[in-house]
Amino acid sequence: MREVDVAIIGAGTAGMGAWRAARKHTDRIVLIEGGPYGTTCARVGCMPSKLLIAAAEAAEAVRAAEGFGVHAAAPRIDGAEVMDRVRRERDRFVGFVLEAVEEIDPSHRLKGCARFEGPHTLRLDSGEAVCAARIVVATGSAPVKPGLFDAVGDRLIVNDDVFGWTDLPKAVAVFGGGVLGLELAQALHRLGVRVRLFGKGGGVGPLSDPAVRAAAAAAIGADLPFEPDADVRGVTREGDMVVVRFARDGAQHEERFDWLLAATGRAPALEGLNLAASGLNLDKRGAPTVDPLTMQAEGGHIFFAGDVAARIPLLHEAADDGRIAGDNAGRFPQVQTHRRRTPLGIVFTDPNIATVGASFAELSEGAFATGAVDFADQGRARVLRQNSGLLRIYGERATGRLLGAEMVAPRGEHLAHLLAWAVQAGMDVATALAMPFYHPVIEEGLRTALRDLSVNLGRRSDTPARSMDCGPGA
Repeated sequence: MREVDVAIIGAGTAGMGAWRAARKHTDRIVLIEGGPYGTTCARVGCMPSKLLIAAAEAAEAVRAAEGFGVHAAAPRIDGAEVMDRVRRERDRFVGFVLEAVEEIDPSHRLKGCARFEGPHTLRLDSGEAVCAARIVVATGSAPVKPGLFDAVGDRLIVNDDVFGWTDLPKAVAVFGGGVLGLELAQALHRLGVRVRLFGKGGGVGPLSDPAVRAAAAAAIGADLPFEPDADVRGVTREGDMVVVRFARDGAQHEERFDWLLAATGRAPALEGLNLAASGLNLDKRGAPTVDPLTMQAEGGHIFFAGDVAARIPLLHEAADDGRIAGDNAGRFPQVQTHRRRTPLGIVFTDPNIATVGASFAELSEGAFATGAVDFADQGRARVLRQNSGLLRIYGERATGRLLGAEMVAPRGEHLAHLLAWAVQAGMDVATALAMPFYHPVIEEGLRTALRDLSVNLGRRSDTPARSMDCGPGA
């Protein structure tokens, strides 16, 4: 029986962050990993997906050139070369993580799958046992595979599998209108793969604002076949092909694909942990209640961090979770609350989809006003021929304070960061409007939305007299 102060289960982004934070308090610590080192982000998440998207953007830039009067031959996409670069660069990113793992004292590392045998006891599949005064669970998440897809057999893949391809397939049915489904479907489509994206319930990524969601569905649907609320009648397997039958516009349709990509969400990876032996009260999902300000479960000695905590499944949030959980596990029982950063989420579609701060669904009706800009006629967006999208900003009626935003916008990743910083800084609309805006830039669209918000809050707009008219987003 190995005795430690802190045991951390999982060496991903959250687990590594927890190890670094707990290490400041004790040297009696162990980091347990049952799978390959390298983090979900580096191996099958953020980085390889953005590599695939970058290739898709390059192909689309060639196609879009003629809109500027620049005529080039249609892009010739070599799927093997595309996937070779994706895997090579992915392996490079994974290598950086492995180097960080190797720097950890070997006495602090254990390989094996851990399960609870008691509130303080962990048993590894290697047979080794660990008695830990405090435990951090950072086991990540796993793809969800609905039973509807059982008939597909080995033609069913998840996002993890895409980055193992050595070439691009001819046709893929993508199920799931969330972040993964949107990003991968659009990227594969732009790389010459025949794609149809099937959503459910009308959802488009993380958006809850009906106006922005409709704008996003229109923008994505103009680029590839996308049914936000698909009426799927059946999914079957015929030989090596996946057959999807669906209804649209009152007619029955049938399409055949090489693969069915299930991007229908991820769930906390709790299987095999035997949390029932931990002494925690578990809900119907088999998970405990976790305080997001301490990452502590039920005020006890067990902490959760990252995707397994089922809070916000994003890398920067996982890193923060790990830092908070590790710090509190290290200093236990003197647990401290930590201020959380303003929520920020970005979907790397074209145009970008992003959410900042409080979502539309989280706000109380009547307590906030909205400011908006439509990018159809925004000056810089038209210059770039990227003039589609909608940004809506929410402000508190009583104070004018910025609360959040939802958007589908050109270069929205940058707009979202500006707004996240403004929301976290506690800015009100007048202070935001007093900030500098260059001309002509996409950020002028943000100023237009702020001016609209100011008016709708009953405050004076800062709109100056202009000597020239460069469009409503100028």
